[in-house]
Amino acid sequence: MRSHDQQTAQGFLFTDQYQLTMAQLYYHQGLHEQRVLFDHFFRSYPDYGGHQAGYCINAGMEWLLAWMQQTHIRDEDLAYLRSQTGRTGNRVFDEGFLDWLRRRATFDSITIRAIPEGRVVHPHVPLTVVQGSLAITQILETPLLNTLNFQTLIATKAARIHESAYGRPVLEFGTRRGSGTGTIAATRAALIGGADFSSNVGVSHILGMPPKGTHAHSMVQIFMAIGGSELDAFRAYADLYPDDCLLLVDTVNTLESGVPNAIKVFEELRRRGHKPMGIRLDSGDLAYLSIQSARLLNQAGFPDTAIVLSSDLDELVIWQIITQIREEAVRYGVEPDHLIKRLTFGVGTRLITSQGASSLGGVYKLVATHHQGVWAPAIKIAESAEKTPTPGHKQVWRIYDQRGNATADLLSLDDEDPRQMEAIMLRHPSDNTRFRVLSQQAITDIEPLLVDVMRDGTLVTESPSIHDMRQRRLADMEKLDTGVKRLTNPHIYHVSLTQQLWDFKQNLIANVTGRPIH
Repeated sequence: MRSHDQQTAQGFLFTDQYQLTMAQLYYHQGLHEQRVLFDHFFRSYPDYGGHQAGYCINAGMEWLLAWMQQTHIRDEDLAYLRSQTGRTGNRVFDEGFLDWLRRRATFDSITIRAIPEGRVVHPHVPLTVVQGSLAITQILETPLLNTLNFQTLIATKAARIHESAYGRPVLEFGTRRGSGTGTIAATRAALIGGADFSSNVGVSHILGMPPKGTHAHSMVQIFMAIGGSELDAFRAYADLYPDDCLLLVDTVNTLESGVPNAIKVFEELRRRGHKPMGIRLDSGDLAYLSIQSARLLNQAGFPDTAIVLSSDLDELVIWQIITQIREEAVRYGVEPDHLIKRLTFGVGTRLITSQGASSLGGVYKLVATHHQGVWAPAIKIAESAEKTPTPGHKQVWRIYDQRGNATADLLSLDDEDPRQMEAIMLRHPSDNTRFRVLSQQAITDIEPLLVDVMRDGTLVTESPSIHDMRQRRLADMEKLDTGVKRLTNPHIYHVSLTQQLWDFKQNLIANVTGRPIH
């Protein structure tokens, strides 16, 4: 793609056609400058088929904000819109609207509140609240959902993989398997969500992380093709990288050739005063091969060298490998916990594509408009009560129980403060029969989650580092009940409305539909 074309595809016109046609309608109706609120949230956790998530990890905001600050409409964009015609040959966009776009099509009037990146998040909770003029906030919908939904999806997958690995290092190896340059965003999200390092050189550098990698099978193959051997290839690699020598041992035969040849090279390195890093296994029964490789390495005097596992790993496969090692290692004279502490997991395709759940059902819904000096609620009535968004100007709170664990996320009207309530009624967002009451004595903390990140186009918070976002994730994960973190059939985390917000929503539904309140 030419640079000029790339700017067109990834700039202001990185939106859907209907966003622009709606914006033109708003312009002609005199509504384009109307101040509005949109909520961005997702309706359900990723479902991978045989297993399901019980939480998500929020990600993507920094890159969305950077895009918004760098993006404005160009003359080339306006010329393209001017050239569009409908079925009868008439222009789709008229000069009045295009002139308004030329003067006003920036995001410098947008205000955003959001839950910070790295935090654990749940369905129906506003992750992002966008305030601004109707036409511009409408155009923003597509790039916002594209950026935030995708990175949240990948960060969630990475967090599940990190949890299943029992704290062992996770390397993201998916650059070759992802969807074009979207892999760059996926790598960033994976590093937020749980991957310790990535093989992707460019984005690792941008994020201040050292890239990691081993070598390919082709290195061994070329040595053998020109008359050499696997051992020759290993020696060449060790000569060039004596202090970072990690050898891929399954090109020929893992246990009969690869590991024995690696041990020979490691012994040579040791005699020269270097400490070898370890081996990588990329095929076969990885649990069994890990045990047998550890046995051979232990016998040769290398009990602490790393064993990197790769090949279509995900959270369930890693869990199965660790379970098998715990069950089988002892019979071969290998101490299971010691072996597990040597493992590193290289995860590629199934992480970078979120295999099994290819998208996050994030939506962007109008919830209020500023009318006659106050915020007037807006609501969409869906056939399913669960798909009817909660209207109005809101805040989100996280409630911690007597154990210090997160027990519920609570949506309130913006002027409510549950910290001042003697007892909190928690209402299910759509089911009038499901509620519970929490006294303040049963609560250790109530934390507001939405924070200001952009005010009238200007950033009001500093972008956090990857380290900071990881620490947020780890802190939130520590306060999740174990059942919510289960890899399969996780316990349902409660998302609730205050009584006042519940009444507000039900009254609005009744007024719109004419149906009585239940």
